[in-house]
Amino acid sequence: MKLKNKIVIGITGASGVVLGARLVELLKGTVETHVIVSNAAKKILEHETTFSLSGIEKDADNVYSENDMFASVASGSFKTDGMVVIPCSMKSLSNIANGFSDNLLTRAADVCLKERRKLILVTRETPLSTIHIENMLKVSNAGGIVMPPNVSYYSKPKSIKDMENHILGKVLDLLGIDNKLYKRWGNE
Repeated sequence: MKLKNKIVIGITGASGVVLGARLVELLKGTVETHVIVSNAAKKILEHETTFSLSGIEKDADNVYSENDMFASVASGSFKTDGMVVIPCSMKSLSNIANGFSDNLLTRAADVCLKERRKLILVTRETPLSTIHIENMLKVSNAGGIVMPPNVSYYSKPKSIKDMENHILGKVLDLLGIDNKLYKRWGNE
């Protein structure tokens, strides 16, 4: 079966790298994944999760170094269906919002904005400063989607995994990928 979609997944150095690792795992065999794990994310992955970089690399179709500015995803001529930065640190948000493409992850996000492709930033910080909010507004005005990983309570989560599934299900919804990861409103 030929994979139809190509999705870029950026995992940055913010708390919540488990969400990025799980997204790569969930998309395995469903879409063609192009994954960029920042150096800071690699350290947080070891600290916060039981996931390993080698596991992410095994689940992904393509993995790039954040320093590989010659990777295919750095070019607008390499067609993708979009990108998810999950989690998205405030540093990465700032770089993306201000067009500062200093590594492959921020360049790939810049490509999505300039080519009018879907860009979803799962921003991870609390509380937010005015600067963070202004950067989110810049990205939104440029066509990106800002999706903080807010917990829902209507689904009555019983575990952290239930909360993660809700967030990941919403990301998949935004990508147009059917899923049953979370209880939808009205589904008793």
